[in-house]
Amino acid sequence: MSGAAARRTGLVRRPPGGLLFVALLALLVVVIVLSFGIGPLRIPPGDVVHVIAHKLGVVEAGALTQRDISVVWNLRVPRALLAVIVGASLAMAGAGLQGLFGNPLADPGIVGVTHGAALGAVGAIVIGATAFGAWTIPVAAFLGGAATTTLIYLLARPDRGTGTATLLLVGIAIAAACSAAIGFFTYIADADELQSLVFWQMGSLAMANWNSMLAALPAFVLGAVALRALATPLDMLALGERQAQHIGLDVNRARLMLIAVCALLVGSAVAFAGVVGFVGLVVPHFVRLLAGPGHRWLIPLSAVAGGLLIVVADTAARSLDPPSEIPLGLFSAALGAPFFLWLVLRRKGTA
Repeated sequence: MSGAAARRTGLVRRPPGGLLFVALLALLVVVIVLSFGIGPLRIPPGDVVHVIAHKLGVVEAGALTQRDISVVWNLRVPRALLAVIVGASLAMAGAGLQGLFGNPLADPGIVGVTHGAALGAVGAIVIGATAFGAWTIPVAAFLGGAATTTLIYLLARPDRGTGTATLLLVGIAIAAACSAAIGFFTYIADADELQSLVFWQMGSLAMANWNSMLAALPAFVLGAVALRALATPLDMLALGERQAQHIGLDVNRARLMLIAVCALLVGSAVAFAGVVGFVGLVVPHFVRLLAGPGHRWLIPLSAVAGGLLIVVADTAARSLDPPSEIPLGLFSAALGAPFFLWLVLRRKGTA
């Protein structure tokens, strides 16, 4: 069908999902490699590739300095990879929550899931919990995210006729309650805990290393695979819960699985990067414009686009004001808040 014919019939021609995925993935790889050389210490792209090839055992060190090798391999590579994991996790969770609630304004930060995960992590830090060893904070963040996701869903279920206003009000109330509890934990924290908590609540990847990246990887892989497997149930839920049940979907089971998977993704992201808002709102909307609403491609494309966004934001955060770092959450809020306001006004105008 020609472009003119498509416009006459009201159809929108979109590029194939596979082509978009390959293009975005290639762009992500290029941006990641470029980010390895950007920072207070500038390293040429050729040297960056040389360092990586050397650490992989492909070539000798040659003229590379130990300083360049250490900066690239020990600091920037794990940080960029963790940025990809965090961005992809939040973007996929946003796509999943929007499908679960049947509402395009659902976002882990806006509806309070991020705050619940943050409360779990902050509580574990201040209390000094060690029940799960190195996994204590991620587990606490997951439990906090799961609890808030469940509560929000129970209070703003789409099959009860609740609309955008109810979802936002419930999210605001839960986020406020979690923020109050976080404030209490901040108040009782000692000086060392306070310094880390304040910066952690604004989002940062400054503490990223190979250990944290590898610790975040299993939860991300599990969540990504599980959410991709739920693409068809998400498409069925888009028809409405009653219609989905009539065509054979076990709605209760699908809901529970979506809650658990989204909480896992948000909890792991918050545990390793702090509060980074609006990624789950902006990225899925951008991807829908490119690829359409089908979750078969919406989820993987959101993952790549979310990783791309956070890599760019984190590179700017550590490069614009050296040697200080701008909190990562400030970049995401600066991007997401105007977009959220535009989206609300746009929905109001079409209501």
